[in-house]
Amino acid sequence: MSRAVRVDALRQAATDRILILDGAMGTQIQDLNLDEAGYRGDRFADWPSPIKGNNDVLNLTRPEAVKAIHTAYFEAGADIVETNTFSATTIAQADYGMQDLAAEIAREGARLAREAADAFAARSGRVCAVAGAIGPTNKTLSISPDVNDPGFRDVTFETVRQAYYEQAEAMAEFIDFFLIETVFDTLNAKAAIKAVIDLREASGVEIPVMLSGTITDRSGRTLSGQTAEAFWYSVRHARPFAIGLNCALGADELRPYIAEISRIADTLVLAYPNAGLPNDMGEYDETPRQTSGHLAEWAQAGLVNILGGCCGTTPAHIRAIADAVKTARPRNPVRRDRAMRLSGLEPFELSA
Repeated sequence: MSRAVRVDALRQAATDRILILDGAMGTQIQDLNLDEAGYRGDRFADWPSPIKGNNDVLNLTRPEAVKAIHTAYFEAGADIVETNTFSATTIAQADYGMQDLAAEIAREGARLAREAADAFAARSGRVCAVAGAIGPTNKTLSISPDVNDPGFRDVTFETVRQAYYEQAEAMAEFIDFFLIETVFDTLNAKAAIKAVIDLREASGVEIPVMLSGTITDRSGRTLSGQTAEAFWYSVRHARPFAIGLNCALGADELRPYIAEISRIADTLVLAYPNAGLPNDMGEYDETPRQTSGHLAEWAQAGLVNILGGCCGTTPAHIRAIADAVKTARPRNPVRRDRAMRLSGLEPFELSA
């Protein structure tokens, strides 16, 4: 089955039911209890700096473990899994001295997810899609890291765009969507969007984009200061397959901001909250039943089209969510002309 067929099938399915995204990759990796040697494997046994915590490098050193996590989420009911590539950029991998390996890490992460998806699809007869996860990096274009120099930036827009371009190009062969996620700085997201558009022009292959922002706390704003509504209007020119929010908050706290996007977005709405808020030990206590209960209410209220989980969620959470919303009708996207009136903007088309 080709990418176009998978995307069209999911687009059609989204008119009848709520699609299911996977849960946390990092939570499942933590459960592997890998030490430094476990991360290094044979290939990086003599690497000069510590790499424990670099989850993306497991695409190279523990590929079967990564594939098993993807498979577990498909078995739990996910329609779409995210690649283990959240930090597979030259910028993020520089923390481990692995910037020259970023493209290989990204490619292998996408390939492993594709292999898991195709194998499960062959067994189940289901459409199994892969979203190439593009994280925010550990640098911000909007905020100075130096309180004494507000104008200073560690990186330029072009540096970030190029890092994202290399990541996107490395993943493109194997994925069905790009998922630009956990957006705390919309300017970073714009660099990722520009990279995807540039890749589309260079390759002639159009891969749909999903976008997910992060409301960092109960102020209702991203780290760079935008409301959920402002985030949508800042990125809507990308004509995303889906727009939504993930991370930082649990479902109870995230609901009003998803409702804000749901009111105005002329595309599918995506949401994958954390399993509640972390406890004093930084762990997530919300059970699958609790998380799915919150998201079932969102579904019944007509707020969403795609649901999954972020930090602290497991295959058990995804199974509970899938079961809880299987009979719910998906949200009906706002008509584009109404979205135009809400925004005060004139209709336009993005030239790819």
